[in-house]
Amino acid sequence: MTVLRAIRKYPVVAATVVVGLAVFALLGADLDTAAAWLASTYAVLIAAGAGVRMIRDIMHGHWGLDILAVVAILSTVAVGEYVASLIIVLMLSGGEALEDYAAGRARGELDALLSRAPQAAHRLPPNSQTPADIAADEVVPGDVLLVKPAELVPVDGVLLSPEGSFDESSLTGEPLPVTISEGQTVMSGSVNGSQAVLIRATAATADSQYQRIVALVREAAESKAPVVRLADRFAVPFTVFSLLLAGIAWWVSGEPVRFAEVLVLATPCPLLIAAPVAFMGGMSRAAKDGIIVKGGATLQQLAGARSIAFDKTGTLTYGKPELTAIQPASSFTAEDVLRLAASAEQYSSHVLAAAVQNAAQERGLQLSPATTASEVATNGVRAIVDGHTVLVGKRRFVEAEAPDTGDGAEAPAGAPGAGQLRVYVAVDGRFAGTLLLSDTPRRNAKATLERLARLGLEPPVMLTGDGPASAESTAAALGIQQVHAELLPEDKVRLVAAMPSRPVIMVGDGVNDAPVLAAADVGIAMGARGSTAAGESADAVIATDDISKVADAVIIGRRTMRIALGSIWLGISLSVGLMVAAAFGFIPAVAGALIQELVDLAAILNALRALGGGSASEKLQPGARALPQPRDSVTRPAQN
Repeated sequence: MTVLRAIRKYPVVAATVVVGLAVFALLGADLDTAAAWLASTYAVLIAAGAGVRMIRDIMHGHWGLDILAVVAILSTVAVGEYVASLIIVLMLSGGEALEDYAAGRARGELDALLSRAPQAAHRLPPNSQTPADIAADEVVPGDVLLVKPAELVPVDGVLLSPEGSFDESSLTGEPLPVTISEGQTVMSGSVNGSQAVLIRATAATADSQYQRIVALVREAAESKAPVVRLADRFAVPFTVFSLLLAGIAWWVSGEPVRFAEVLVLATPCPLLIAAPVAFMGGMSRAAKDGIIVKGGATLQQLAGARSIAFDKTGTLTYGKPELTAIQPASSFTAEDVLRLAASAEQYSSHVLAAAVQNAAQERGLQLSPATTASEVATNGVRAIVDGHTVLVGKRRFVEAEAPDTGDGAEAPAGAPGAGQLRVYVAVDGRFAGTLLLSDTPRRNAKATLERLARLGLEPPVMLTGDGPASAESTAAALGIQQVHAELLPEDKVRLVAAMPSRPVIMVGDGVNDAPVLAAADVGIAMGARGSTAAGESADAVIATDDISKVADAVIIGRRTMRIALGSIWLGISLSVGLMVAAAFGFIPAVAGALIQELVDLAAILNALRALGGGSASEKLQPGARALPQPRDSVTRPAQN
């Protein structure tokens, strides 16, 4: 069955093999003329088909490398080297099969993700302890699911059991199992440990983490890199050089066969195959490290990146702020300020809103529903709570309706420290107080910025919607000199567009980062906890909550680009050297055709090096010393 599938998929390869066997059988029977006619006729027919395609491409303004192959086939037939012509035909027709095989190896990690998508789930009906087996796509949010030992988690959910151990390596690249406590998030696609656990689904299959990654992987696998078209830019000069060298060899030697001997070594397979294989290998290597790169074009941009910008909350910081102080204004109590603010924040999706609500609940405050509520993107929330108009958000947003907001607003605790920020509250047009929250920088954020500097990127820029005091204190802790605070999404897009050193990378995680991630030369989304919108807009998604992967992505991009170009030049160099030798009559046509197969193999094997290379975090520029990379504990921190 495997042979039949191969024949159906590559009929020209199969036909060439059959014709070749028939030719050798005729030669063995001393029917040389019949063998020559059979081989020559078949080769000319194949050349004619390739020639028609070549002419169509030229008419559309595309000068490819097929002209060399067509001329090589016709010239070998013309001088009677029909065995060499069959080898060239086999090489051309087999190039597709060889590329498919190499690409299959290169995309192994991507295919592993696609093939492991969860298919089934065990749902516990209400008031029952007997699970019912259903298809994974039938799960709806709120379902209670049983996950048996060593099974894939079918959808995103929260753990109902006291504790569980999960292997998230296919999602994040983290080889050690992660310990998750009751109430924490469990990602679809992770593998349960040795004990059965219960989870409550928080998303359907299509909206779960694993399926979003699978969708990104499909997009990555189907993409093509601009560098692959670099081979076409070599087409005209390489073709002209090859034909000129072959013509000179014929003219100097006076032997037409010398023309054919040169051209059989000028076939273009290394140029056409090596680059796509290298980029597929680079994407597979990145996937193994928990970085989903959407295409070879992204790897090319990462390789040439010269500058980088970061969002703050959830990117450079953990994105899990906690309330540290309440600064009520006169005539308001701290309890009133927090209760009203938390009641209004029930209608916001911002990470700070969740922190304010959690703080109120921890203090046992009873939240009230709002009569009306609306969220002003990146600014704050306006709601009517218990008959009072409550505004919660940035200072300039609150100050627009409560002009006294500036009066002593910062006095009680002074300027925020590193990672701290203020949320302002107004009630019925009067400033009510300030909530001071703390969101600490990631432990490996500073080391990652230092790695990026050692890779030659310009000093990083912070682009954040947070207030200046909070942004500058976090930037100071991380050594960032350029800070732009209180930005709207359009402000981030404008600033990234104005950055002079291109390509520029933008790293973010929230919904408000989606426009700038799409606008940047390379948008990288922190996808483990970030929004779906950010992941869809970005060019690459980091599946694990680890900012050090940003530097890893740059390193993988550079290594892949170096291997792709190296493979192209390896093929060109070997072909040129062999053509020169053939021009002097040292390589017969048949031997040259066989040797060219080895050149193809060498270029492809070199391109497959993009699959390996060890941990990307270990790969720095020559002479650079690797910095220690702190990692978050494999025990996931508690989620508020």
